[in-house]
Amino acid sequence: MPLLQTEVADTGLVGREAFLAGYGAAQAVPGPLFTFAAYLGAVMQTPPSGILGAIIALMAIFVPSALLILGGLPFWSRLRTAPLAQPALSGIDAAVVGLLAATLYGTVFSEGITSSVAMAIAAAAFVALTAWRAPAWAIVIEAGMVGFLTL
Repeated sequence: MPLLQTEVADTGLVGREAFLAGYGAAQAVPGPLFTFAAYLGAVMQTPPSGILGAIIALMAIFVPSALLILGGLPFWSRLRTAPLAQPALSGIDAAVVGLLAATLYGTVFSEGITSSVAMAIAAAAFVALTAWRAPAWAIVIEAGMVGFLTL
């Protein structure tokens, strides 16, 4: 996420508002990074954009991980049961959680939450998602409508 922000939003290929809107919408669907990459490719302000840009961005984000999986899959079951690898894998899990938290703060809170009303909407959406177990897609739509009407 920070890499995408640096490469597309900070360089002006995609406006900050479009970047944050796409990031928020992508969180409501499965595979948010792939969806977000396709969105960014579609809304690029320089060619290729549109459907061609979406396809190129989707391939650019999908192919490296697919190749990594294909290359590492034969070794995965042995690695995951190796006594020395288990602590490392736990550390990697913790690092991923930390990176996601840093992205949430760096992208959403520092740039997306710009007022107390926006914070209240975000807090209400969080409560609806975690305590009431409302579907993510419904929360995105409802928070978007409330934000449109109040902000």
